[in-house]
Amino acid sequence: YMSKIQRSVLDELCRFSSATIFNAVVEAMGGTQGGIELSGKGGQPICYTDQTLQYMLPEFGTVSGYAVTMELTPMDPNAVRNPWEEYYGLLDETEGPIMAFIKDVDKQPGRGASFGDNMANVLKKLDVAGVIVEGTVRDLYGIKEAGLPIWGTGRVPGHGVFSLTSVNKIIEVAGLTVTPGEIAVADEEGCSLIPGSIDPTLILKHADSITQRETEFQNKVRKPNFNLNDYYKIIH
Repeated sequence: YMSKIQRSVLDELCRFSSATIFNAVVEAMGGTQGGIELSGKGGQPICYTDQTLQYMLPEFGTVSGYAVTMELTPMDPNAVRNPWEEYYGLLDETEGPIMAFIKDVDKQPGRGASFGDNMANVLKKLDVAGVIVEGTVRDLYGIKEAGLPIWGTGRVPGHGVFSLTSVNKIIEVAGLTVTPGEIAVADEEGCSLIPGSIDPTLILKHADSITQRETEFQNKVRKPNFNLNDYYKIIH
């Protein structure tokens, strides 16, 4: 699918949790593989981050945007060093909102910070809505002051030689394979991706339907006289 959509659709996606977005992707796939990496059990798509990722500023709530990727090394003095203009120029020319995915590919991953408040202020000006880092973060107070939602795997106070090693290729971040241009929705539970082959307006419809069904189910279960027989009637 991968074409740009109205910004209002991205705003609408933020009404739903990353878990509901995942459920909607499963429904939209209709049981087919849809070109997505599948788990060995049940054929569910692995289009979400793993348990290593933390939302470090959860007060910013749910965020959505188009994926832009990059890899870096915070410590390795011998790493390939691409000009940072390559990355910032890409962000500048990419229609937002953007979800920036960053992977620490250092020989000592996580030992040095991959993101701080200087980068936060620059990326905020380039229409980045949120940053998801497989790596550590520093200057969290300054990142908060910049108004930029940030996910990471931990915190450290420093880094070594800071090198940009790749820009906008398919990478894996926190167990999630990220293709540039895909739509990401992230919150306190992590990040779910909407595959480029699926129309995000379809995801909205499924998410609305799922939310309604779950609300009705939970309202029934919460009734004082609800029992196990009532449960079996609902699910059969």
